[in-house]
Amino acid sequence: MSSQLVVALDVSELERARSLVELLRPLGVTFKIGYEALYAFGDALIAQISGEQTPYVLDLKLHDIPRTVEAAVNAVVRPGLKIVTVHALGGNEMMRAAVEAASESATALGIPEPAIFAVTLLTSIGAEDLNELGLMGGPGENVIRLAALSRDAGCGGIVCSPHEAADIKSFFGTGFATFCPGIRPTGSAHGDQKRVATPAEALQAGADYIVVGRPITEADDPVAAARAILEEMSTVGAAR
Repeated sequence: MSSQLVVALDVSELERARSLVELLRPLGVTFKIGYEALYAFGDALIAQISGEQTPYVLDLKLHDIPRTVEAAVNAVVRPGLKIVTVHALGGNEMMRAAVEAASESATALGIPEPAIFAVTLLTSIGAEDLNELGLMGGPGENVIRLAALSRDAGCGGIVCSPHEAADIKSFFGTGFATFCPGIRPTGSAHGDQKRVATPAEALQAGADYIVVGRPITEADDPVAAARAILEEMSTVGAAR
């Protein structure tokens, strides 16, 4: 698949989110709705995006008993939804319940089935944090282990940092997708992210979805910022 730019709508006001959608939708990007927007005004924003058939991702990071996760996925499937995220640490049964719920709900609605992507390690977690969490080995080892569990549960891909993308492609092939937050254009602040990369570095590593938030949404000209990233992605993609 060709790599896609995902814009994270991590903003605190509905009108700002709506404005960003209207500005950036013509560029063909996908939008990611995470906790900040979801809890503040999620229903209104999703109604707008879904009604316009604009592709979007619900970054729910579901992590609960299988029955509860199944019910949650059933409740959110609607037109335009491309991906729902769950936590790989929820285990095989939980992830499989999410995959089956997405398929069944999409079939009932007569719409394309959204993929379930499993979060491996948050990009805010560094190697120094793993012992504290009781996880043995480095970030790469843990991501590979959780990716294998996710693949076996039927997930379409995983959420990982760009640093692990190349190994994921090497181990699991090009059909198992990588959704990579922690993307920062050259010169951008890293914020609370620890395992980061530029768009070019992420693409060269094999990222399928390049997730960018604040460098676009907080830019003086979000359209110009997004176009610059898309041009960088196009240049790298043509060279691959």
